[in-house]
Amino acid sequence: MSPRALRLIPACGVLLALALTPAVASAASKNVWRQTPTWNIAHQGGEDEFPSNTMFAFKSALKAGADMLELDIGVSKDGVPIVMHDTTVDGKTNGTGEVQSFTVKQLKKLDGAYWYSSSEGHYSHDKAKSAYKYRGIATGKKKAPKGFQASDFQVTTLAEVMKAFPRTPINVEIKGRTKKEADAEYVKNAELLAKMLKATGNSKRKDVVVVSFHQTATDRFHALLPNVALAPGTSGAATFLLGNKSPGDGVKVFQLPITYVLNGTLLNVTTLDLVKKAHDAGYAWHNWFGNDDPDAPSSWGNLVSYCVDGIMTARPVALEKFLKTHEPPASCKL
Repeated sequence: MSPRALRLIPACGVLLALALTPAVASAASKNVWRQTPTWNIAHQGGEDEFPSNTMFAFKSALKAGADMLELDIGVSKDGVPIVMHDTTVDGKTNGTGEVQSFTVKQLKKLDGAYWYSSSEGHYSHDKAKSAYKYRGIATGKKKAPKGFQASDFQVTTLAEVMKAFPRTPINVEIKGRTKKEADAEYVKNAELLAKMLKATGNSKRKDVVVVSFHQTATDRFHALLPNVALAPGTSGAATFLLGNKSPGDGVKVFQLPITYVLNGTLLNVTTLDLVKKAHDAGYAWHNWFGNDDPDAPSSWGNLVSYCVDGIMTARPVALEKFLKTHEPPASCKL
């Protein structure tokens, strides 16, 4: 864990996160997700630099200096939260089929790094076999790098990640994980996530934040585990940013792209004024990168200057180097 991550300590008192008047500005210091300098958040463990959502990626990103891990969960056939971004296993592993069609035992037999390559188009399936340098480690056909083991390249469960990183801030995004991507799927997975956190003793962690694009999923999760921090779904974020109303109970952080295309129009979502608005109301602000937002210094510099609390990057090694030479302005200090 990098020095920046050591600043995540339990907040004292009650965060008045839902008050939306200027008087709430003093509450920002009580929100543990409000951070300066800006945090390096390894998106999928840093999927451009390491195999997506593997233990190898998480360990490597933290070793490089990342402050926080971002990951996605679906649910296996036997009801276990599985760490994987895609609806199917096809894009990242040597398997075929929807995540929810596999048991945990079956998923563990897959190679979680099968389609990763370090060159551009990191998960394309049309490169020479030699490009996939981690292929075969998970299944024992190739020796693991020094300090790692075969299981670090397999599909992992969320419980395993939580156990491996008990003091690392973790962002958990609830996915659906079938082709329908229906609301009911997200709600069910929210329920199974809450159940798992309780069963593994992780329901009281103060360094976990849960998010989903589906507001129904975050609302259901909050009803089950009200003490775990949330980032709002799309509708909750819009309610606050456009209507000056509460983004929902339990919200501590906004997690948004820099821009967003709506009905063919490119909208600026992350601006200095909107970040300040969230901060003044006591919320933190994390950014992820959409298709129109370069995950590169050209974006990183603007975000740091806007005082965002965290940047979710596919390139945690590169971002860490950037952050060491680009401090936020004095106005960002808490």
